[in-house]
Amino acid sequence: MAEAFETLRQYLSYPFVQYALITGTLIALCSSLLGVTLVLRRFSYIGDGLSHVAFGAMSFAAVLRLADDMFLALPATIACAVLILCGGERRKIKGDAAIAMLSVGSLATGYLLMNVFSPSTNLSGDVCSTLFGSTSILTLTRAEVAVSIVLSILVVVVFVLFYNRIFAVTFDETFSRATGLQTGAYNFFLAVVIAVIIVLAMNLVGSLLISALVIFPALSAMRVCRSFKSVTICSACMSVFCAVGGMIFSILNGTPVGSTIVAADMVLFVVCAALAAVKSRAA
Repeated sequence: MAEAFETLRQYLSYPFVQYALITGTLIALCSSLLGVTLVLRRFSYIGDGLSHVAFGAMSFAAVLRLADDMFLALPATIACAVLILCGGERRKIKGDAAIAMLSVGSLATGYLLMNVFSPSTNLSGDVCSTLFGSTSILTLTRAEVAVSIVLSILVVVVFVLFYNRIFAVTFDETFSRATGLQTGAYNFFLAVVIAVIIVLAMNLVGSLLISALVIFPALSAMRVCRSFKSVTICSACMSVFCAVGGMIFSILNGTPVGSTIVAADMVLFVVCAALAAVKSRAA
């Protein structure tokens, strides 16, 4: 045990490990805040769909050899999020079908572009890193960390400021619209925030595992809490705990960062489900 702590202390002295822990913690926090809203609105799968859109945009940016793929991935992901969440009832393609189309189409297009116009000699490594976030969180530059910190702080601040309106739109959008609340504007806001979180989380867990980062903490918190506020706070704490614990375990044991974090979220969900079952039987 003492040896493990000494090894961890040595790793924590490296800037790239510090960058990874700071960015990973902020991403996990932001993901959990919106995760509760997405689960309650039955948009749990939107994280997966938008992450594939981001993968397609990043592939296009890699083909164009852009220095920073976020400048292309973020607008594309925001546009698709707005189409899904702000389409309204008159759209011909409903939410689940739209997510499936964007998900499969973007993933296939991105992989096709990277194969036809291969931007590097290690295509399989680049694709694996993008899909599963294998080591990209440990290779962040100071500029990327700064962007992640600024965007994460903005997401948290805006969520806190508009908490009551987000709560109202989440539980009864029709009633909120009838009371004069601009539900379209808040759906647009949610779409933008979700897109920002998805793009940020690409470096942490990869495009195929982002849904787990959004869904598992919310579902775990719902097993042990009842009110919207308590579920949101509990989900944030659980998400940060699993992210930090997963990254530390990954650093010490050499396991993939994204997969380790998701595995920690899964274990915590099983524990919370068991506690809920015990509590239900006792009642």
